[in-house]
Amino acid sequence: MEQPLTWFSLIPVVKDLPAHLTNAIFVSLLLTVLSIIIYKKIKSNPESHIPEKEISSRNILEVIVEWLYNLMKEMIGHGSEKYLPLVGTVFIYILISNLLGLIPEFYPPTINLNTNFAIASIVFIMYNYYGFRENGLSYIKHFTGPMWALAILYFPIEIFSHLFRPVTLSVRLFGNIFGDHNVIEIFQGLIPIGVPVLFMFLGIIVAIMQAFVFALLTIIYIALAVSHEH
Repeated sequence: MEQPLTWFSLIPVVKDLPAHLTNAIFVSLLLTVLSIIIYKKIKSNPESHIPEKEISSRNILEVIVEWLYNLMKEMIGHGSEKYLPLVGTVFIYILISNLLGLIPEFYPPTINLNTNFAIASIVFIMYNYYGFRENGLSYIKHFTGPMWALAILYFPIEIFSHLFRPVTLSVRLFGNIFGDHNVIEIFQGLIPIGVPVLFMFLGIIVAIMQAFVFALLTIIYIALAVSHEH
């Protein structure tokens, strides 16, 4: 399959790498640098607890983090802040990756199933880890149904259901971003002035909604995993 042309195709060192991989690395580096800058700015400012007056990257991130934290507090309850780093990272990474596809000659990493499955696999591993950490071996009761007599029936169904979650997370994100990205490209080719702006606006909505859905499902999986069976 022919690689799409992106800005990274001009860089000799990475031009032969898959487009989704180079753009995924770019998003990772961008968020890492941005996080370091904001962290140093907060540490060096004695009044860092006071919000900045103007719109800045720090203000935007603070709004996102506070919104996610309040959502997690409602769904998970006490101790939800322990899971904020995972949920926040997943949401922001997917959001930036989705929005990247709206910039000409950039390629959204989330248009590739490999990228999405990697993120979904991390979510799968972590929520099961949180479940065992919170409940110990009692976490297995989540897979055995309401009574031990039905465990032989419930267990394989629950295992299959959990194993299928990374697949559904990946395919849902891939399908929406793939469709949105291709629609914008088609209209940019047919009518390059005016009309694509409308589809880019819709693309922003799709990018935000898909990042939200992925993060929301992550919160739900964590909430189910750390809940105590009675």
